[in-house]
Amino acid sequence: MGLTSNKVLMLAIVLAVVLFLGTVWLWPRLARQDWRTVSGRACLLLTTQLALFASVGLAVNQAFGFYASWADLFGQENGQGVVVDHTAGGNSPLHVVSTSKVIGASSTLPQVAGQVQKVDIIGRTTHLAAPAYVYLPPEYFQPKNGARKFPVSVVLTGYPGTAEALVNKLHYPSTALQLAKAGKMQPMILVMLRPTVAPPRDTECVDVPGGPQTETFFAKDLRDAVMAQYRVDKTPASWGIVGDSTGGYCALKVAMHHPASYAAAAGLSPYYKAPLDPTTGDLFHGDKNLQNRADLFWAIKHLTAPETSLLVTSSRVGEHNYKDALKFIKSVQDTNVTRISSIILPSGGHNFNTWRREIPPMLQWMSERLVAH
Repeated sequence: MGLTSNKVLMLAIVLAVVLFLGTVWLWPRLARQDWRTVSGRACLLLTTQLALFASVGLAVNQAFGFYASWADLFGQENGQGVVVDHTAGGNSPLHVVSTSKVIGASSTLPQVAGQVQKVDIIGRTTHLAAPAYVYLPPEYFQPKNGARKFPVSVVLTGYPGTAEALVNKLHYPSTALQLAKAGKMQPMILVMLRPTVAPPRDTECVDVPGGPQTETFFAKDLRDAVMAQYRVDKTPASWGIVGDSTGGYCALKVAMHHPASYAAAAGLSPYYKAPLDPTTGDLFHGDKNLQNRADLFWAIKHLTAPETSLLVTSSRVGEHNYKDALKFIKSVQDTNVTRISSIILPSGGHNFNTWRREIPPMLQWMSERLVAH
């Protein structure tokens, strides 16, 4: 049974309840003051608390999608993946693994309700491989749109995060479908994945010297793979990138560094400087210029201001990045070149519930800034 299985969660809850009831039932029998009864009380308390914490941990992981498997949880997922050729020439950088309907959609017909495709993406220049989910709107499958090209938004999770959470927890496909049907946004392709393309390392979307070239993967390889498979345009005006937390930082940075790849970027609860900790390792290898470029405050002040549109979100109460968000907004405004927008909630923590409140207006904002030629 997998880490995210409902059976595992229910088993942990049942075990916690049984241990609690067992503790209540056996406590009078363990009231004597000898080493056996004292040890018994200690064991009951310890196992009951462990079962309770396991239940809460499993529930939180299911709600927020931190880890996808037991191997992911214990840091055993450390391979970069194996490239498997599925075409005669083995030339496709994107392979469709499976398809599914949009959650909550009333129809299974893709031309009516769109489709979610699970795919494997292979970076031609970086040699990085990543699983992803692609949402195709119903208009993509309609015969009258056979020659039409669609705008694309790349959607990134936080770290560690799972791509499935973007579909099942943050509801990007169903939200995009509903907004387009209501006429509040144009039909748009969503490419959903996590920024961790070299697990378990958190590369913070940096081209690590001698290591994973993550920024190049998102700025070039990902675009090339999507363009090879779907009816999309290569011009930056057709491409946006968005993410939450670590993904939000990555989205802003990639768009700022590569305006020829992305015309717009949105960071939901982002931070603005790459951290250095045990999950990242040494990202810069003493390269001060690379480290400075990864600091968005430094970049907006010292690098040529990109002609792109940015959006950041925060909350006055509940988010630690509120002051940094205001500082970043002011810094971008001072360029008079880069355009900046924001969503500031009265309150809301660094969690899925907050981001679900921000995703609909963010998608509408993104839709207004992208065009397909």
